[in-house]
Order: sequence, then structure tokens, then C-alpha cells
Amino acid sequence: MSTGTPVPAAASCTSPIVRVPLWLLALITFSGTLAMHVFVPALPEAKTDLAASAASMQLTISFYIFGLAIGQLIYGPVSDHLGRRPVLIFGLVIYVAASIMAAFAPNVHALIATRLLQAFGGGAGLVLGRAIVRDGSATSDATKRLAIMNLMVVLGPGLAPLVGTALATTTGWRSIFIALCMFGLINLLLTWRLLPETSSGKGHDTRTVLRNYRQLVGSRAFLGYAVGGGCATTSMYAFVGAAPFIFVGQLHRPIQEVGVYLAINIIGLWLGSLTASRLAGRVPINRMLVQGNLLSVLAAIALLFIVIAGLLSVTSTVLLMMAFTFGAGLASPAALAEAMSVNPMVAGSASGLYGFVQMAVGAICTSLAGIGPNPALSSAFVLSVAGVLAQASFSMALRARRRTINST
Repeated sequence: MSTGTPVPAAASCTSPIVRVPLWLLALITFSGTLAMHVFVPALPEAKTDLAASAASMQLTISFYIFGLAIGQLIYGPVSDHLGRRPVLIFGLVIYVAASIMAAFAPNVHALIATRLLQAFGGGAGLVLGRAIVRDGSATSDATKRLAIMNLMVVLGPGLAPLVGTALATTTGWRSIFIALCMFGLINLLLTWRLLPETSSGKGHDTRTVLRNYRQLVGSRAFLGYAVGGGCATTSMYAFVGAAPFIFVGQLHRPIQEVGVYLAINIIGLWLGSLTASRLAGRVPINRMLVQGNLLSVLAAIALLFIVIAGLLSVTSTVLLMMAFTFGAGLASPAALAEAMSVNPMVAGSASGLYGFVQMAVGAICTSLAGIGPNPALSSAFVLSVAGVLAQASFSMALRARRRTINST
């Protein structure tokens, strides 16, 4: 799987398709999610240093997720028009610059603004990493490659809370953004030297892009997979953003342990993605999708009942969230592959719109989890409702796909 090796075309019949090594795509994709997870353990310290409220600090997470959503909505169609490579380089430059500015933010408002800009740059890696996979793969192969890439990608968020805790407690929370700047520079260099262009080279004008978006939004199948995918996966950010205040404020654990608990939860996501990669091609994608999210729903509801009963503990919280993230890891690559297969000719736009919906759902869930005096109750309630909505959305998508198949 060397860079630049042509393989039989799966999405184009006019030009050979270049497969990019998954490790490179994983590093590129890290840019978006890593910057969010690595900063979470430092929220209490930054709150004290900037004399900000807990709600304001959670906005640094919500606005970051919102920035990812906006960035992905733009990068997808633009990369269909200009190519994946130059658009990705542009995004990484913004990411590096915003990381430097965040490191020297004088107050929480400046930090929120720079986090929004940082996310906008990081969104390029998220949407284009997926689009580049889809450029060289058929639907079944894309599901497997996306699952394998997810295995690599979730290693970053899994280690990120530990790294963030170590940096925050030794060199201060601002050093986290210096480290992110260095990581962005490494990705920029690797992209410049190793990443070939993978798109078909057929540009789309603004009218075509808008028409593609209208077609995707008008597709009940795509909308069901996109909304369901967001509710099943990025809804977990509601817990991630509330985690420091749950473990430290409610369960009275030291801040040094927060990164460990979040890393354990990410292990669930990694195991779910590993299982998805093994089951791809052997188990129907739709079954993996629905059953994976069902596990997440049951875990979220169980957590809600425990909080209401006053039985919340570190063990129950970590184990139930690990079960939730396992289900999310199982459902995520299937939802993405199915959404992008609705119209493979506009993979970049589909990936961008899917990412926008996914991150918009994550931002909404994170904001809602900040309402009320009980972070555990709020986040558990949000996760439960999101899981039920995901099941309903997937059911809508499956019915729409069956009607389409039966009508052809």
C-alpha cells in the first residue's frame, strides 16, 4: 500500500485511483479531534487561570465542535472543485496559526474565538481524510478501510487526555497549544511531501455544489444516516465536555485521574472500530449499524437511572460509558460508508455534509449537557435522547433505501 500505487478504479472509470496509506490519513484526521480531547483535562486549570466560569470553559468545547462542523461543510465541495491536496494544506496552515494564537489567549473570550478558528482548520483533516478513502474504494471496501482508519484515529483521542493531563500539570495548559502547533507542522510537512491528489479532477461550480447539497439533504436515506450517525457517535462529546466537572466536582476525584477515565472510554471506541473492521464483509452493514447503536442506547439509559437513583460512582460511569463508546465505534464506520454511498459521484460533498451534521449534533449535545447544576444528570439525559433519535433516524434511512432498491 505504497503512496502513488494505482489500483483498479472503484469510483471513476476515466482515471486510475491512487490509494494513500491509511497511517498518513489517520495522522491527518487526528488534527481535528486531537485538539478537542487533549484540552479537556485542562479545563479546570484554564478556568482558574482565566477567571472564567465552568459554563464559559465548556463553550471552548462547544465552539470547537461547531467550528469542525462549519469547516467540513465548506471543505467537502471545495475539495471536489480544487482537489483534496491544496485544500488540506490550506486547512493545516489555519490550524497551526490558530494553535499559536490559542496558546497566548489573554481571556476566555479570545480562547473561544481561537478555538473556533483552530477547529475550522482541523476540519479539513476530518472531511478530506474520509473523502480520500472513498476516492479509491467501493462501498464494502470503504467500510473496511474506514473502520481500520478509525482504529488508528481513535488512538489519538485515547492518548490525548493523558497527554493533556501531563502537560497541564507540568508545564501549564498553554503548553498544550504549543504541542498542537508542532503536530500541525508535522502534518503539513507530511502532506506536502507524501500526499498525492486523489480526486477525479472534475470541478464543480457553485451552482453544482448547491445542487449536490440539495440532493443530499433531500435524500431521506442520506439524512437518516447523517443525523443517526451524529446522534450515535458525536453525542458522546456531551459526556467528554462534562467529564472534568463530573469526576472532580461530583465524584471528588483528583484532576490527574480525569485523563485516565476518558482514555478508558476511548478504548471502548477503539474496540468497537476493531470489531467493525473484523465484521465488515461478513455481517450486513445495516445490522452492525442498528445493533451497535442499540448497545449505546441501553448503556446511556442505564447511566441515567444510576444518576437519578443517586448511585453514581467512578466505576459505573466509566464502564457504562465504555459500553456506549463501543457501540458508537461499531456503528460509526457503517453509518459513514452508507451515507457516502448514497451518491458516490459527490463523495467530497457527502463527506463534508455528513461531517457537518455529525459535528453540529455534537455541539448541540455538548451545549445541552452544560445546562443545569448536575453535569452527570444532564449528560446522561442528552446521551439517552440522542441514542433513541439515532435509532429512529437509521430506521428512516433503511426504509428509504429499501424503497429505492424495490423501485429499480
